[in-house]
Amino acid sequence: MHLASGVDPQLADLSNKLIYSAMAVYTIAMFAHMFEWTFGSKGAVAVRSKEQSGNLAETVAAAETKAAKKVTVTVAGAKGGTTTLTRTVLAGEGATVVTGGGRGDEDVDGPGAAGTSEKADLAGRIAISLTVLALLLHGGGIVARGLSVSRWPWGNMYEFSCAFAFAMTAAYVALLAARKNVRWLGLPVTVAVLLTLGIATQVLYTDSEQLVPALHSYWLAIHVSTAIFCGGAFYAAFIATLLYLGKDSFDRRMAAGLTTGPLGTSPSIWRRLPAASTFDKLSYRINALVFPLWTFTIIAGAIWAEAAWGKYWEWDPKETWSFITWAAYAAYLHARATAGWKGRKAAYLALAAFACWLFNYYGVNIFVTGKHSYAGI
Repeated sequence: MHLASGVDPQLADLSNKLIYSAMAVYTIAMFAHMFEWTFGSKGAVAVRSKEQSGNLAETVAAAETKAAKKVTVTVAGAKGGTTTLTRTVLAGEGATVVTGGGRGDEDVDGPGAAGTSEKADLAGRIAISLTVLALLLHGGGIVARGLSVSRWPWGNMYEFSCAFAFAMTAAYVALLAARKNVRWLGLPVTVAVLLTLGIATQVLYTDSEQLVPALHSYWLAIHVSTAIFCGGAFYAAFIATLLYLGKDSFDRRMAAGLTTGPLGTSPSIWRRLPAASTFDKLSYRINALVFPLWTFTIIAGAIWAEAAWGKYWEWDPKETWSFITWAAYAAYLHARATAGWKGRKAAYLALAAFACWLFNYYGVNIFVTGKHSYAGI
């Protein structure tokens, strides 16, 4: 891309205004999602439980009517789990009916944030519409920033953060457009985007300006854009991992006879979320899908380093922590694939890997001096 020698102050100012406007709309969307979750109906859970109870009663009644002889029922329960009827076998006297046990609805996805409440559902739809509007303003701000200096708009941490937040929201909206049942992601996504943009505008902001000669390369578009995409995907997997741990803790608490969710939260919130196993699979699949792209990001950075500095690898702090992040995610995927690690142990590994990525971005760029410091805060 041709690099202009100057900066267009009007476009730079327009970019700032569009970013702040997007933040305002994201804030309203966040409150709409909070309304959706707070006032979402609990009825769907109650209706489902009632239907299951009715089906169980009908099954038992049919068994008593059809089999006049005495039937012995043996229940095989999971560790600390409650018992649910999963299969009924009619037999003669002395026969055994084996039923499976588990922690209730651990493999059943909840009805969603709104439940069966029409008002909460309307709030959720309004939140999605506002999120799309904010995304358009957000994208306009990024484009204006790039046009103000006639280059790719991710040459420093402020610009990278704006693009990273845009990627998170765009991925969420794309999943909704594909009719995926991910509206539960709306609240954590808007919160994360606001935090990212807040840090970008208040801590990381730099004026629109030209870059140092080392960044005048087509590798800026390739290397940094893939890093942005990977960051958004890793964050989505991080959300899924946290929700998995929360939902699994909730299932364990319900199995133990407790009446509240983790940290005293309402059971209604957790019952409306997807099953713990759904979160676990989602986190694993996202990390497994993005890991090859993160590998490419590091390789592309090494090629760019050779062109700019004459060496592929010098163990610069950014290079070192990028490799540490790669090794952490590799360990997580290896443990899942070969050691059979699933559930909470794998989740803790995934959290540790994301912590490495987070430090690689914020910690290394802010607190550690290296060759990547030329990009500025």
